[in-house]
Amino acid sequence: MLADYAARVDQSRGRRYPEAQHPYRDDFQRDRDRVIHSRAFRRLEAKTQVFTRRYCDHFRNRLTHTLEVAQVARTIALQLGLNPDLVEALALVHDVGHPPFGHVGERALDTAMRERGFSFNHNLHALRIVEDFELRYAAFRGLNLTFEVREGIIKHSADYSPGDFPQLAEYLLDRRPPLEAQLIDLADEIAYTTADLDDGYEAHLLDCDDIRSRIEIFACLYREAENRWPSAVDKLKFNEALRRMLDAFVGDLIRQSQAKIARAGIDTLDDVRICPERLIGFSPGLESQRRQAKAFLYEKLYSSSALDSEKKEGERVIRELFEFWMERPENLPTNYQEKAASEPLARVVCDYIAGMTDTYIYQQYERHCLANDSK
Repeated sequence: MLADYAARVDQSRGRRYPEAQHPYRDDFQRDRDRVIHSRAFRRLEAKTQVFTRRYCDHFRNRLTHTLEVAQVARTIALQLGLNPDLVEALALVHDVGHPPFGHVGERALDTAMRERGFSFNHNLHALRIVEDFELRYAAFRGLNLTFEVREGIIKHSADYSPGDFPQLAEYLLDRRPPLEAQLIDLADEIAYTTADLDDGYEAHLLDCDDIRSRIEIFACLYREAENRWPSAVDKLKFNEALRRMLDAFVGDLIRQSQAKIARAGIDTLDDVRICPERLIGFSPGLESQRRQAKAFLYEKLYSSSALDSEKKEGERVIRELFEFWMERPENLPTNYQEKAASEPLARVVCDYIAGMTDTYIYQQYERHCLANDSK
């Protein structure tokens, strides 16, 4: 049963190109399936989350992270009475705009674009992917997703000023997104915070005692695991504490969001849209714990010197390939050369690089940059 303030598929603003209704799937379910079957979604399997495959192939990649976000988000949605199919579609599509090498790759592309008067944002790039780059249908370009999914792609984690982004005017920038979109950002935070603690510990870059000394909620839950299973090996105690930490974040988010929705007197989706603040959030205590964990990860894992060489290599690969194609656009694939006739070359090069997997971009680097250096 959906809450009165949930997004309803029969009230959707529809698709850019009208289509006949499917006999046994509604439009949000079809959007979810279109994302899963897209090339951009498949490429997530070979894109870095935190650790590249060359470090170890046991850790999360962008695809497995996405699946974890979808699981967390759907669980929360069902408890809040939100539309689980819309939530799942948004969770599955939320990272398709990420370039190779994770956030390092995003920063490198943004830097290269800003040097040329543009910028790169993975959410806006994801919209370009589903609107234009995916070619699966004879009747239209892109995936022809519903308005609610396209809106959620750009607004799930940020608010955009109508004055600064006139090209996004159709997406109601002066209004809040539905709660289905609002919860994606925090489901993402829950998933990657706990997952990165797990992978960092497995990689021996994070020490359990250090985690316990810096993250209060983990320390408390680890003590509970020790008391209950005193003879268990340390890794299993760690696992027990971490899964309880994930559950604590999810449970708090559900309860606090329910309370915020009630206090704000939210009855309809229109009430959600005109609310002066986002309504999905943690309690002050758990928000403090989330910030504590995030600060710890930035200091001890994301900024770890052990990952420096791969970060610098990723930045170099993107920078040199970007410069190569800017200087020699005739080496771009034919379809990208054709796009460059009507779009800025920098945007075309950026689009090409952003769609690459870690594996493919290395192949291109060896072909165009290392091969030229050896001549």
